[in-house]
Amino acid sequence: QVHLVESGGGLVQAGGSLRLSCAASGSIFRINAMGWYRQAPGKQRELVATITSGGSSNYADSVKGRFTISRDNAKNTVDLRMNNLKPEDTAVYYCYFSPKYWGQGTQVTVSS
Repeated sequence: QVHLVESGGGLVQAGGSLRLSCAASGSIFRINAMGWYRQAPGKQRELVATITSGGSSNYADSVKGRFTISRDNAKNTVDLRMNNLKPEDTAVYYCYFSPKYWGQGTQVTVSS
């Protein structure tokens, strides 16, 4: 059975930085897409960033230029570097490995 475990969330002031990491336990082969999603209170889960096995990345407009997604195919890990954080980035962040694996979520809180 596969489990994804996120780490790196926390409380930070506006303008600060955090790095989220996600690692898989168990056997996963041929992961195409990896990504990060987030869900703020009272809102739907939304895409933050995705990255393919070839390294092509895609970002939500709201995070472009501030967040960077990266992956290590050999280790089956995906990271999200978040800079210049804003209060509206406050949410539970979930990592995702295609086709169906989700992490349990890690809280990111940005204070103004």
